[in-house]
Amino acid sequence: MMRLLNDSGLVDADDVPRDESLANVEIALLSAIFVSAAILNTALLLVLWRQRKQMSRMRVFVFHLCLADLVVAFFQVCPQLMWDITDRFVGPDLVCRLVKYLQVLGMFSSTYMIVVMTVDRYQAVCNPMVKFQRMHTRLNTPVCVAWGISLLGSLPQVFIFSQVEVAPGVFDCWAEFIQPWGLQTYITWTTLVIFILPVTTVLICQVRICRAIHINLYQKKQKQGDVGVPLPSRASGVVMSKARVKTLKMTVVIVMAYIVCWAPFFTVQLWSAWDTHAPKETATFTILMLLASLNSCANPCIYLLFSGEFPKRFLKLLCRRHSEGKDSIHEEATLVSTLYMSFKNVSESK
Repeated sequence: MMRLLNDSGLVDADDVPRDESLANVEIALLSAIFVSAAILNTALLLVLWRQRKQMSRMRVFVFHLCLADLVVAFFQVCPQLMWDITDRFVGPDLVCRLVKYLQVLGMFSSTYMIVVMTVDRYQAVCNPMVKFQRMHTRLNTPVCVAWGISLLGSLPQVFIFSQVEVAPGVFDCWAEFIQPWGLQTYITWTTLVIFILPVTTVLICQVRICRAIHINLYQKKQKQGDVGVPLPSRASGVVMSKARVKTLKMTVVIVMAYIVCWAPFFTVQLWSAWDTHAPKETATFTILMLLASLNSCANPCIYLLFSGEFPKRFLKLLCRRHSEGKDSIHEEATLVSTLYMSFKNVSESK
């Protein structure tokens, strides 16, 4: 019998007193992550919603990635935070299954939204004619595919986890696996579909994008030297506008942030599942797994990084608010306007 420690982290379910100092660290970290992710993603979501009549493909991906990160914040981080505060899961069996479903749904949706975003950039660079033919479609198929995979991929959670009696009169939301291979299969499969396959896909796309850009630049250089070098058909149509270059850079940074945040988490998970002597309740293991949720805070920060003049305008707005004490409603309107103007340049890519 196993207990969900944080996110989808599993540890031995021996009914022993928990380390209160470590629990306090967990609560503090989860609280900071939840507040940051909720505020940042909600603000960006509102800005993008105001631009919904001018939605480009990249802006649609950013919008849905914000939604996915909010799912992580409210249905993965927040329930785990409350669970750490109460020490036991509080709620009926239906709520237990729903929480487990939504926790993994957040992981799936955030991951596969990054995948379809990267694949779209690959299509824009390496197969521009195919992308052009699909530009006028109202339904964004990649986004629907990402959400569909997430909704279906999370379904096993409903059947794996349930409310069980872990001690006389004490109930918790746990999962019972067939020993000794049940837990190993679960962790390995989760790592494969949520981390290894998506990361492999985005890395292949990024490598091919870089190769196409390199070939394109090489051709231009050869033309300047009056040497005609034929280009492969996939790279011949590459047209790198400033907006496209910016969105490509942003996509690369988002992918790298995802790998940095989630690689330690899944490494610890696999180690705990396959090595019976692995430390499972140490502060290092716990913090590494908790920090995986930082990815939902990192994504909006990356958007801000690529928003041009936004940081200066934002700091100026905060200083003005502190010194002049203007009407709060007026300043909220100014902040929304500032965000709108800043993100107008970031997401400008067809």
